[in-house]
Amino acid sequence: MPATREALAGLPVDVAPRLLGGVLEVTSGGETVAVRLTEVEAYHGAGTGDRPDPGSHARMGPTARNATMWGEPGHLYVYLSYGIHSCVNVVCGPEGAAGGILLRAGEVIDGVDAAERRRPAARVRRDLARGPGRLGDAVGLRHPAHDGIDAVTGFEQARAVARLWLPASVDPRVVSGPRVGVAGVAGTDAFPWRFWIDGDPTVSPFRWGRGAGPAADAQPGAQPGARRAGGASVLD
Repeated sequence: MPATREALAGLPVDVAPRLLGGVLEVTSGGETVAVRLTEVEAYHGAGTGDRPDPGSHARMGPTARNATMWGEPGHLYVYLSYGIHSCVNVVCGPEGAAGGILLRAGEVIDGVDAAERRRPAARVRRDLARGPGRLGDAVGLRHPAHDGIDAVTGFEQARAVARLWLPASVDPRVVSGPRVGVAGVAGTDAFPWRFWIDGDPTVSPFRWGRGAGPAADAQPGAQPGARRAGGASVLD
């Protein structure tokens, strides 16, 4: 079903599991690519939720960079990572609060040819949108041109249109655990705010961030701390 402001108005950590199995469809440069979402991460802004989130771009309050995170739910916060990769987040949260859900990975279900042209380094289809930078490249959203694009109304911005569809219910295979590559306590079990569809081949490999966990556990494909997202322990 099409995403609505109301469906995205909850706290990011509550909304995030509901995105999995949903679809982000983007038409950019005259080509359409649709991605079924399989992995996401929740981030809260200053004053959002029951605890500070030291891993969030909005942890210190509004800035020019994170302004989109403080806006209406359903817009896409598109930021530049390492000066190269455009990463895509779905803005969500109550009015006056900041929040975003990083789209970490997905399966390209439409527009494979276009995604392959944009992602020539991908050797197999599962890697087209396996990782947040790869997903941004595959769908054709770029910072700063597409930061703030509205995925609820589908209004055109910088020659691109984005639409988000949500599944009817949370996939029973959804599990949660620490966020990938996030430094310090924000990347530990204290913040099990990464959610993914267990067993899906497009989910990205886990790695600990600096100071967040034992390097010995950072094996490709490892998913430490996985818990069923529907359980009471998700926000422990």
